[in-house]
Amino acid sequence: MSSKERLMQVLVAPHVSEKAARASEQGNQMVFRVARDATKPEIKAAVELMFEVKVDAVQVVNVMGKAKRFGGRPGKRSDWKKAYVKLAQGQTIDFAGAEK
Repeated sequence: MSSKERLMQVLVAPHVSEKAARASEQGNQMVFRVARDATKPEIKAAVELMFEVKVDAVQVVNVMGKAKRFGGRPGKRSDWKKAYVKLAQGQTIDFAGAEK
């Protein structure tokens, strides 16, 4: 697999929550769900490649899945990884404009 193909698989989806919206407004940060084995340099390169922006910093969080009940049976949601990507001054990512 080439490095460009790998970078296209690193970002899974943007993560939308109240905390993510606050980070976007106050800290010029975007929040993404990323592959479990993704590294900070890979995440930075993937965001710069896909959105053509300059990234200042990347922070990652391993989110542990909750224990839940599925139809009366005990189970567990999958663990996943979240990345807070701080964009350079004056850079923005517009998800609304990308869908048109």
